[in-house]
Amino acid sequence: MATTMSITELDDETVRSMSIGAVFSDFGGKISSLDFHRKDDLLVTASEDDSVRLYDIANATLIKTTYHKKHGADRICFTHHPNSVICSTRHNLESTGEALRYLSMYDNRCLRYFKGHKERVVSLCMSPINDSFMSGSLDHSVRIWDLRVNACQGILHLRGRPTVAYDQQGLVFAVAMEGGAIKLFDSRSYDKGPFDTFLVGGDTAEVCDIKFSNDGKSMLLTTTNNNIYVLDAYGGEKRCGFSLEPSLNTTIEATITPDGQYVISGSGDGTLHAWNINMRNEVVAWNSHIGVAACLKWAPRRAMFVAASTVLTFWIPNNNSKPAAETGSTNVQAGAQSEQIGQ
Repeated sequence: MATTMSITELDDETVRSMSIGAVFSDFGGKISSLDFHRKDDLLVTASEDDSVRLYDIANATLIKTTYHKKHGADRICFTHHPNSVICSTRHNLESTGEALRYLSMYDNRCLRYFKGHKERVVSLCMSPINDSFMSGSLDHSVRIWDLRVNACQGILHLRGRPTVAYDQQGLVFAVAMEGGAIKLFDSRSYDKGPFDTFLVGGDTAEVCDIKFSNDGKSMLLTTTNNNIYVLDAYGGEKRCGFSLEPSLNTTIEATITPDGQYVISGSGDGTLHAWNINMRNEVVAWNSHIGVAACLKWAPRRAMFVAASTVLTFWIPNNNSKPAAETGSTNVQAGAQSEQIGQ
């Protein structure tokens, strides 16, 4: 895969040229979540086949695979350390109570278990500034944790399916709840309650994903009925909104580019779409080549995004004249390690 360009060079033409540069198709089930490391060129995935996989995104190579047959692998995110992740449990939650695990990919150990959630975790995010992280569960609670201790540091009880996200400065976090309401909290004094509440006018579908732009000015919401909204993160006004085809039993994910200029999203018809936020127009639509992309994220410092279903694809700018379907989509899996552990 060619070396990817600097993120500062993004424009409509570059976005239109994006095509598949690498494909990984050896998953034994759907990829349920993925995350980029903030500073290192690393990607981690969690899949229904109980695997956690670590990739070098600069060279599009699989570094390591671990299997977690006892607990499974569902939601996943990096900690600040490039070899450590937080992973939520898919299996045996009722019997173990171990809803979350702090895993070392380096030596294949579970460093800590976090107990408290009674149902599956559906949202997970790490603070960008310290060892705090948050989890939202189908037990209608959001819990705040510290990597260094087992005990839950704080809990918010709410209605509906909770979705959580920190802003890029780690000063504010957002919680979505029943009826499409978004509540904003000061991360240093969340016990005082939300300091603001946003409503997406007319849409009461549950929000299944929240992302803040790098500059903190915009908030990207994806709903369970495949509507996408970009809100002003300060006042809550809707900057733009897009509707995608419905996807049966699958939620889609949208992503915002690091420069805050573009939104990329999957759709229920197996296409991917890119919009220019300022111009409020669609820049391009692609065939995903992998069906409905349930996971989609743009790399923090590269002109690259990944889209995943049961297959993982890396998308990069293509300077050739070939259409995306004809680019050299290669299955690059050489030199990878595969291990199994009992977590």
